[in-house]
Amino acid sequence: MEGWILLNPKEKQQPDGNVYRMNSRNAKSFVPPVTGKSQTISLAHGSGGKAMRDLIEDVIVKSFDNPALNMLDDQARFDLKELTSLGDRLAFTTDSYVVDPLFFPGGDIGTLAVNGTVNDLAVGGAEPLYLSCGFILEEGLTVETLRLITGSMKKEADKSHVSIVTGDTKVVHRGAADKLFINTSGIGVIPRGVNIAATRAEPGDMVLINGFIGDHGAAILEARGDLSLKSSIESDCQPLSKMVQAMLDVCPDIHCLRDATRGGIATVLNEFALCSNVCIRLDEKEIPLRDEVRGLCEILGLDPLYLANEGKLLAIVPRESVERVLEAMRLLPEGQYSAVIGEVVEVPEKRVLLKTSFGGERIVDMMVGDQLPRIC
Repeated sequence: MEGWILLNPKEKQQPDGNVYRMNSRNAKSFVPPVTGKSQTISLAHGSGGKAMRDLIEDVIVKSFDNPALNMLDDQARFDLKELTSLGDRLAFTTDSYVVDPLFFPGGDIGTLAVNGTVNDLAVGGAEPLYLSCGFILEEGLTVETLRLITGSMKKEADKSHVSIVTGDTKVVHRGAADKLFINTSGIGVIPRGVNIAATRAEPGDMVLINGFIGDHGAAILEARGDLSLKSSIESDCQPLSKMVQAMLDVCPDIHCLRDATRGGIATVLNEFALCSNVCIRLDEKEIPLRDEVRGLCEILGLDPLYLANEGKLLAIVPRESVERVLEAMRLLPEGQYSAVIGEVVEVPEKRVLLKTSFGGERIVDMMVGDQLPRIC
């Protein structure tokens, strides 16, 4: 029976050694053997037995392939001397990804999982080094889909010079999940002298962004196919660690830094204003926004300031460092459209204000709900 599983009481092994499903008319249909090389995920792939081992070796190990992972131990081990040579603090983060659909213009759930975790480490000033990966697979997911996603994860990990060194696989019954969920955790090292925190925004500081906002949210909305709209918008999903390092090279004293994902730039800037007890004033004319995204928002009544991004960061830097930081950002593809979009002032405290393109001013508040659920 090795490599086989009885999925329900109506499935029985016959004298020929195969398993058949018996229907209400007592007719039988063949149930293919469950191994790592089968076409779809079965509950056996989460059983801890041979089927799961085959799946891990055939898909996951082949995709991620590194010495720490290939040992297939229950943990990955690191050389502390190597880590401490890079800095004086560890950064650790975790995130889960449930995006719908799995594939969208500009990426897939795998690119999101790797880049999202890498970016969470990078905006703390850390050099990302190692990732873990947990897969929640729904029974019936095709193995080819999983293989495509792990391939995307490997490609993005290589861009950021990180290794996926440990993980876990679980399988749930058909209908208990939506094809595939991913959890990733990451470890990085923060260099000595770097002190980035949401509490450090000061009056006189300037607010920088590395490009167009709202691309990811707009791409996901279009990919869901609920609207009869056609556009060329792609997700901005990309790693930011290289650009953050370039920014720190010219300005080690960056005050605040965060990637603007769910909730968009409005949410991040409100967090800075609240934590630092300052006011952040934005200029709508200076915020990079594609015409396609603006048009989509106007049609649907959405505010682009709250749309999700997966490759955009907001930085608050001392005024005297702005030109150096902007130049460093614009030298890289992920920062070529970087811009100054606002400044930090004293009052009114804990507020974000927007100077509109019509010359008025409005409050940009923290979003209460979610414009688009399951965006990442």
